[in-house]
Amino acid sequence: MTGPVTLISESPEDPYSHGRAASVVLDRHGLVIGWSERARTLVGWSAEEVLGRPAVEVLVDPEDHAEVLEATAACVRQRGWFGTVPVRTRDGRRLGFGIRARQVIRTEGRREWYLVAAPAEEVVQWEIDRSVMDGLFRRSPIGLSVHDKDLNVLRINRAIARIGGITPEEARGHRIGDFLIEADARIVDAGLLKVLETGTPMIFTEQPCRMRGMPGKERYVSVSAFRVEDAAGSVLGVTNLVEDVTDRHRARRRLALLTETGASVGTTLDVETTAQELVRAAVPDLADCVSVDLLESVSRGEEPVADGGARPLRRTANRSVTAETERLLFEVGTVNSFPEGTPQARCLSTGMPVLEPSIDVSENARALGQGEVPAGAMHSLMVVPLKARGLVLGFVSLWRSQLPEPFEEDDLTLASELAARAALSLDNARRFTQQHRAALALQRRLLPRELPVHPAVVVAHRYMPAGGATGVGGDWFDVIPLSGARVALVVGDVVGHGINAAATMGRLRTAVHTLADLDLDPDEVLSHLDDLVNRLAGEQEQDIEGAPGEQVVGATCLYAVYDPVSRRCSIARAGHPPPVVVTPEGVAAVAELPAGPPLGLGGLPFESAELTLPENSVLALYTNGLVEGAYQDVDAGLDELCAVMAGARRPVEEMAQAVVDRMLPARPTDDVALLLARTLTLAPESVATWELPAEPTAPARARRLTADQLAAWGLEAMAFATELIVSELVTNAYRYASGGPLTLRLIHHQRLICEVSDTSSTSPHLRRARSTDEGGRGLLLVAQLTARWGTRHSREGKTVWTEQNFPPLLGGAGGGTAV
Repeated sequence: MTGPVTLISESPEDPYSHGRAASVVLDRHGLVIGWSERARTLVGWSAEEVLGRPAVEVLVDPEDHAEVLEATAACVRQRGWFGTVPVRTRDGRRLGFGIRARQVIRTEGRREWYLVAAPAEEVVQWEIDRSVMDGLFRRSPIGLSVHDKDLNVLRINRAIARIGGITPEEARGHRIGDFLIEADARIVDAGLLKVLETGTPMIFTEQPCRMRGMPGKERYVSVSAFRVEDAAGSVLGVTNLVEDVTDRHRARRRLALLTETGASVGTTLDVETTAQELVRAAVPDLADCVSVDLLESVSRGEEPVADGGARPLRRTANRSVTAETERLLFEVGTVNSFPEGTPQARCLSTGMPVLEPSIDVSENARALGQGEVPAGAMHSLMVVPLKARGLVLGFVSLWRSQLPEPFEEDDLTLASELAARAALSLDNARRFTQQHRAALALQRRLLPRELPVHPAVVVAHRYMPAGGATGVGGDWFDVIPLSGARVALVVGDVVGHGINAAATMGRLRTAVHTLADLDLDPDEVLSHLDDLVNRLAGEQEQDIEGAPGEQVVGATCLYAVYDPVSRRCSIARAGHPPPVVVTPEGVAAVAELPAGPPLGLGGLPFESAELTLPENSVLALYTNGLVEGAYQDVDAGLDELCAVMAGARRPVEEMAQAVVDRMLPARPTDDVALLLARTLTLAPESVATWELPAEPTAPARARRLTADQLAAWGLEAMAFATELIVSELVTNAYRYASGGPLTLRLIHHQRLICEVSDTSSTSPHLRRARSTDEGGRGLLLVAQLTARWGTRHSREGKTVWTEQNFPPLLGGAGGGTAV
C-alpha cells in the first residue's frame, strides 16, 4: 500500500455495515463458534445459548430445515452464497434475513464459514438502490458525471460519454476543460465550484456545451448538480447530471424570435420601416446577414402584380453582423434584376422558399454583377418570398457567414414564418395608405366646413383627429339653428378610428340634424340616437364577415339647446364629459349634469337639465380626448381646462387656440373636438309676448296686437300677411286646444318669428281641401306666406311657429354683438 492511510466512513444505509449487520462464524460441521453482539440484538439469542450448538438446530425452524439445507449445499459447492433464509428468533418468530456466506481457511487447513446477516427488507432495499445506481451509469439516457473536489472526473455514465464522443475510461482523471471549448468550460466549472463551496444544488441550468473537436456545432445542455458527502459529512466531490437540450433550446429560441418579431415588426404602417424591423429581428438570431427586396410597385404603395418575376426590385433593407459582409450587398434604394437561375429569381418566379445549404457566393455575386467576393464570406443561403393575399411582394435573403453550420429545413421554416408575418405588415402598410386617403376624403365631406352665423351665439371650434392632421376619427360637432331664435350645440364621439368611425359619425350627425328639425327636447334626441346606434350595431353584427376594419357599435353625445330670449340652456348627455361654463366675470367651472348612459346600451333613460346663462357666458363642449389624452386623471384634465378658459374676457377664437396649445400634444392619441360658444341675448324690445284667453275674440285681439307691434318696429309693410298668419294660428289653437290660455310671441331678429302656444299636444297638418269644403285651407295659406313653419312640443303643450323674411328694404335687427 502506498500513500497515507485514508479513513472512510461506513454508509448508514448499508445493511451489511459493521453497526447494522449480525456476524456469525460456523465450523465445517455447522456448529456456531462465533457470535456478535449485533446478532444477539437482532434474533435474541445470547452467545452462551448458541456457541457450540448446531446452527440449524438453534436458528432454523423445523419447517424450514429442507430449504436451509438446500442453501447450505449450494454454499458448500460454490464456496460462498448470498441470499435470504428464514431465521428463528429466541421468542419463536420466523424472520427473513439476507445472508452473505464466505469460506475462511484457518491455520492447519481448517475451514470455517463467515456469515454476515441483515434483515431481509433492508437487504432488498439496498439491492434496489444498487440497481438504480447501476442503471444511472449504464442505462440512463441522462448524462451523469462524478467529480472529486478538484473537479477531476471520477466516473461518467454512457449517456455523457455519447455526448462527448469518448469512452468512460477515457474521461477518468480529466477535467471538463479537456473536452469543451474554453468559454463553455469556464461556465461549467464555475457552476460546479459554487455547488462544492455552498452545498446549494444547481437545478436545470441551461449552458452551452461545445466540444473542442467540433467548436462550430451548437449544443446546449441542462445541468443539475449536487455535492457528494460521506456518512460523516465530509465533502467528497460533486455529481453532475447533464441532458442534451439543444433541440429544445432551438425551438424555444425560435418561438422567442417569432414572438419578438410579432411585437417588433409592423409597428408602423410604413413599408421601409417594416422592412428594417424585419432585418433587425432576423440578425443575428437567425442569420448573419439579411436583405429585403420589394417589387417597385409595392415600394411605391401600389397594388402588386401577379407577374412579379419579370419586374425589377428595390433593395429596401440590409443588415449584417459585420460591416465587411454588409458592404458586399446591394445598397438600400438600388433597383436590381436577378438573373434567371439564381436562387432569388427562382423564389420570385415560383413564390416558394429556396434553401441552398452550401453555395459558392463568389460565383453568385459575379452573376449579379457585384464583382469579386472573398471565398468563404458567405456559405449558406435561404431566400423566402414575401407573400400576401396570394401575391408575391418581394423576398428576403438570409446568409450565414460566421457560424460554420449550414442552414437546415427548420431554419427555412422559421424564416418563412417570419417573412409571412412581415409580408402581412407590408401589405397592410400599402393598403392603409389607400384606405386612409379614402377615409380622409369621407371625413372632410362629413364634418361641417363652416358653422352658421347665429344671433344667439358666437362660436369657435377645433378638430384634431388621432395621429395628427392627416388622421381620421369619429368625433364631430355641430351648430344647428332652431325655431324661436334658439340654437342647438352638439358634440359627439364615436368609438374607434378610421373609415368605419367616420361613416358612423356621418350617419349620427345626419340623424341629429333630422331630430333637431323636429324640435325635440335634448333627452328625447338622445333617446332616438340611442335607438339608431342599436340598429347600426345590429347591422354590423349581421355583416361582420364582410365589414372591413373595426366594427363601431358605441358613441357618446352631448346635446344642448340655448334660448337667447330666456337665456336658458337645456342640456342632456349620453356618457359624454360635462361642459365647462365660463361666467362673464371669467370664473370657469364644470357644469353639474346627469351623466346618462353611452349611446348603444339601449333601454336606459336620459335626463335633461337647465342652466341659466347670462349674456357673454362661454359654454365649452369637447370630447374626452381633450381631458384624457395627456392626463392620467380626468379630474386633472378638467381642472386644466377650467384654468385655461378662466380669466379676463377674450374672443372665443383666442380661447380655443389657447386650449389647444396648452392641453394637446402635436399628435394626440385620441380624436379631439372642441366647440366654444359665447352666449348672446335678444334685446327686450325685440320680443313681444301676450297671453290670450281661449275665446272667440282671441283672433281679433291677436291681429290688433300684431299690427301695433309691427308698427312699433317699422314693419307696417308686413302687417297684412302677418295678421293673416296670426289669425289662422290663434283660431286653430282656440278651436282645438283643451281650454287653457294661448300665448302669442313675436320675435324680431334675422327674420320675423311668430309663435302661438297652447296646452294641446295635437299637431296641425297640411291637407288639400276639396272645392266643396268650407275650411282646411288655413295652414296651406300660412305655408305660402312664410319661409318656414313648424311645430315643437313641450311638457305643457305645443308651439306652432312661423318665420318670414323681411322685405329687401327693411332688413332685420340683430340681437347681439359678435366677439
